Amino acid sequence: MTLIPMSLKVNGTRFERAVEPRRLLSDFLREDLDLKATHVGCEHGVCGTCTVLVDGQAVRSCLSFAVQADGCEVRTADGLAQGGKLSVLQQAFWEKHGLQCGFCTPGMLMVATELLERTPRPTKAEIEEAISANLCRCTGYYTIVESVQRAAEMMQEGAK
Repeated sequence: MTLIPMSLKVNGTRFERAVEPRRLLSDFLREDLDLKATHVGCEHGVCGTCTVLVDGQAVRSCLSFAVQADGCEVRTADGLAQGGKLSVLQQAFWEKHGLQCGFCTPGMLMVATELLERTPRPTKAEIEEAISANLCRCTGYYTIVESVQRAAEMMQEGAK
């Protein structure tokens, strides 16, 4: 078995590992780094539960090889809370009931993080477009959209 050395930063921490070339990024994060917030749903890139940010871009980790993240900065939902305090986005999801079973939530949080970093004041249509590639079977998306809108408001209030 051939292993490829790689170095990457995940949620602010540098990791040096040797991995098989075919190791999926989702498996690397969950099994090798014990970061369980990245969920694996369909394993075909359709559902979006495995979405993480790689150098600020939303990526389906079930369709990416770990070695493709060599030299990159990866962010997962595990790293959103800081010092035991929910991030603004997580707080908004809690306040507006943007989750029910919670399975899709990590992927939703990561696409919303990317959106809010790129567009601090997104319209409802921009939020709907951003989350449209992530499937949720519980909420009907209404409360997820409200949660992202609330997070944007909270971020604007905090910036004043």
